[in-house]
Amino acid sequence: MGTLTVNQNKLQKRLRRLAGEAVADFNMIEEGDKVMVCLSGGKDSYTLLDVLMHLQKVAPIKFDIVAVNMDQKQPGFPEDVLPAYLKTLGIEYHIVEKDTYSVVKELIPEGKTTCSLCSRLRRGTLYTFADEIGATKMALGHHRDDIVETFFLNMFFNGSLKAMPPKLRADDGRNVVIRPLAYCNEKDIQAYSDFKQFPIIPCNLCGSQENLQRQVVKDMLQDWDRKTPGRTESIFRSLQNVIPSQLADRNLFDFTSLRIDETAASRFVNIVNL
Repeated sequence: MGTLTVNQNKLQKRLRRLAGEAVADFNMIEEGDKVMVCLSGGKDSYTLLDVLMHLQKVAPIKFDIVAVNMDQKQPGFPEDVLPAYLKTLGIEYHIVEKDTYSVVKELIPEGKTTCSLCSRLRRGTLYTFADEIGATKMALGHHRDDIVETFFLNMFFNGSLKAMPPKLRADDGRNVVIRPLAYCNEKDIQAYSDFKQFPIIPCNLCGSQENLQRQVVKDMLQDWDRKTPGRTESIFRSLQNVIPSQLADRNLFDFTSLRIDETAASRFVNIVNL
């Protein structure tokens, strides 16, 4: 690439700064870590790798990066694109071959969304591979908007206040997942991907089929942001400012033991003397 424009330079600095803040705030990467960056071939994971490679150069700690892509044996998948790109970067990479495409097609009826099963199969395979190569952290490209969308999806369809945490220990106890782009918004990532001209690989498993519920929530949030700019950012900040006593989860706050405090000072006001 040539010289960056002023706006491109600002965008690059903003993404790097926000990712660095997220990594520091949640202690995502530590001295000696081996970070497995999961590449799908989409804008988010390319941006993640790009930002982490910069962070690796400037961070006060030493850590290794290994890029991993999973070839799910989708018909027409361009097998040469990612290896060619990663070779130009000069970093260690692996292509994990696992035919989850056939499994998904066999188990999911025609016309139904495949995203959930596809994601579970891919996640299980990557967890196993991370263990095999001795990765201590597994980096995913989810960003702020993904996190907020997931929050509403769980609220609307599962009846739970749950999102995507920036850092998570997997159920198997052997993998720690990190999301360094947690503070970055999708609009910035799309713009960054566009000017960096990453070799995007579309998901053709389901004809680029959208997860319909997630798309509805995404559209809702985008509409809110058009009407009230900054609303998605405000919602994200609320996930970092939880007050259990103002909710209704008895596992988080002991409502049953609440009594008046006999030692509290009286708030009685003598109206006659006013």
